[in-house]
Amino acid sequence: MTTNSPTAAASLPDAAVMKQVNRQFVTGVTVVTAMDDGTPRGLAVNAFASISLDPPTVMVCVQRTSSTHDGLFRADHLAINILSAEQLDVVGRFAGKSPDKFDGLAWEPGPFGSPLMPRSSARMEAEIRERLRASTHTVFICRVVHAETTGLPALVYSAGGFFDGGGLQPLG
Repeated sequence: MTTNSPTAAASLPDAAVMKQVNRQFVTGVTVVTAMDDGTPRGLAVNAFASISLDPPTVMVCVQRTSSTHDGLFRADHLAINILSAEQLDVVGRFAGKSPDKFDGLAWEPGPFGSPLMPRSSARMEAEIRERLRASTHTVFICRVVHAETTGLPALVYSAGGFFDGGGLQPLG
């Protein structure tokens, strides 16, 4: 009898290969925000996905070493701002390490206080239901309590670059 199980000699791909593999996946760009003891906090996140439409449930993954992680972990609600092609300036700000990423940035509180950004392609506020530890990250499972779209084309990321999602060409 033969099996196709991995052997002890098999090795995991290294981080450089995984980065190359992950760059082949086209993804939207989000800024996840929350209020932390009265202070707005946020970071750029591309690990976002819809889990269910009924009830509306989403997830985001945040590296635990991020300066924003602990504030998100303490929060009851967070916002997911799906950036538009007009917000390249915003993604640069939230992908960086600035201590006050909101300095001079327009935003408005959602129904539960989480920072929502104007000019986004879509934005939602969600109640954090579960916090799951997954290696170096925390997976936040959230119930969407508010959602809206603007019709602006989304900002997309692939192969290390940003693109206007409105310029994608349909196939077939």
